[in-house]
Amino acid sequence: MLDSDLAMLYDVPTKALKEQVKRNIDRFPRDFMFKLSKIEQTELVTNCDLLSNLKHSTALSLVFTEQGVSMLFSVLRLEIAIQINIEIMRSFARYRVLISENVELKSEIRKLDEKPNHSFQFLMDKLKRCIKRKKSQEN
Repeated sequence: MLDSDLAMLYDVPTKALKEQVKRNIDRFPRDFMFKLSKIEQTELVTNCDLLSNLKHSTALSLVFTEQGVSMLFSVLRLEIAIQINIEIMRSFARYRVLISENVELKSEIRKLDEKPNHSFQFLMDKLKRCIKRKKSQEN
């Protein structure tokens, strides 16, 4: 999830969310959060109309994985952040259960996964590169 989307859900300015992350950066390893490069952000905005609000932003977006979203609520310390985070985590859990229990849905999701839209594939490729870098650093 993008920082701007999470900020909207938590009802805080994106700048405030980023400041809290910066103050607690040790809680956000690369597999929890990463920053888009200018090229990546431009490509994402170009391919996803829903992100047009980022088009003129000079700040690069942060992208949070499920674990990063979970960690984020602990650094925001807002009542609404706690409630929103609970709902996000429940949504992730329901999604996993639906996929594992519903054969038809699993089949449909697999079909969608075979034809991911460009922006989703872009984020997945970025995540894979981050994981590979981390593994190579560990070795």
